[in-house]
Order: sequence, then structure tokens, then C-alpha cells
Amino acid sequence: MDPVETAIFDLLAKLPAGKSVSPEEVARALDATGWRRELGKVRAVAIGLARSGRLVILRHGKPADPDDFKGVWRMRLPQPDGAA
Repeated sequence: MDPVETAIFDLLAKLPAGKSVSPEEVARALDATGWRRELGKVRAVAIGLARSGRLVILRHGKPADPDDFKGVWRMRLPQPDGAA
């Protein structure tokens, strides 16, 4: 498994269901000092996971289109009840 993917799912596993993580939290888990260099990788992996339905990208607390989002965003696991 990709180290970025591992970091995303490890962080989400520690949270209550429905809670989200920021790309910065994931990047800092990968490289505490050079985390800014990791942000592009985190975004790319998150988009791939969202396209495959394994992750939800959030903007303003609502699911966002993984192919068309800008600005501040977060990630969470898909909800078990089928809600995006």
C-alpha cells in the first residue's frame, strides 16, 4: 500500500465514525518537518481514493466532486448508510 494511503487510513481509523482529517494532518504524519512537500501527493492519492469510492473529499462539510474542487478540503471515510 502507498505510504500516503496508509497514513490517510491510519489517521481516519483513530477517529470516531464520520470525522475527517485535513491534508495537512496526513502530510505531517508522513514528514513532520517537510510536510508541505507532501501535500501534492496527499491530494493526488485522495482524489484517486475518492474516485474509487474508498474516501470522501469534503468542502464545507459536504461531499465534493473529486475532479473539481478547490480551496480548503478534508477527507473522511464513506458513511456505512450509503450517504456520500
